[in-house]
Amino acid sequence: MRLVDESQEAIAAVLEQAGPRLKQLRTRRHITLTSLATATGISKSTLSRLETGQRRPTLELLLALSQAYRVPLDDLVGAPEVGDPRIRLKPGHVKGRTVIPLTRQPDGMQVWKIVIPTSKVSPEPRAHDGHEWIYVLSGHMRCVLGERDWVLGPGEVAEFDTHVPHWFGSTGQEPSEILSIFARPGERMNVRTPTPQT
Repeated sequence: MRLVDESQEAIAAVLEQAGPRLKQLRTRRHITLTSLATATGISKSTLSRLETGQRRPTLELLLALSQAYRVPLDDLVGAPEVGDPRIRLKPGHVKGRTVIPLTRQPDGMQVWKIVIPTSKVSPEPRAHDGHEWIYVLSGHMRCVLGERDWVLGPGEVAEFDTHVPHWFGSTGQEPSEILSIFARPGERMNVRTPTPQT
């Protein structure tokens, strides 16, 4: 019985910290309650009560926020570490692609490994805030950026401002695997190149 009580106390303590974590994440990303409500379908008043601790977060609410922020659920609630250094990557599926998050921080740059199937051949360009860097690991990837259209192979890199309508997918010949690094406004990617020897 004592073990059950301790488990419930631990869960309650984690959920107690969820409100401040949610507020901190939203303010760091400069997102308003109104825009978050639009993105998640959760009312502004519910979001406010979650952040102030007046409402206990449910799995349904946390899933919607996890999707909107593009972070794992564990990062939203601050699930306790158990001392295991291994990171268990949890693949998800976004617009027909397999997406594996490689970063665990709720803010800052986000890194994913993305597997693009041969079925993703129809461009659906979109634009949003941020900057993206893509590295092709295997296969060939089609990249549409504004009015231009390229095919990138293994070892090739694309870097672009995501305000420009963009899309990446398959050439239809083979699946491709890529690394994607996404930075939000105000964050910078530093690419270092060797200094030429004189």
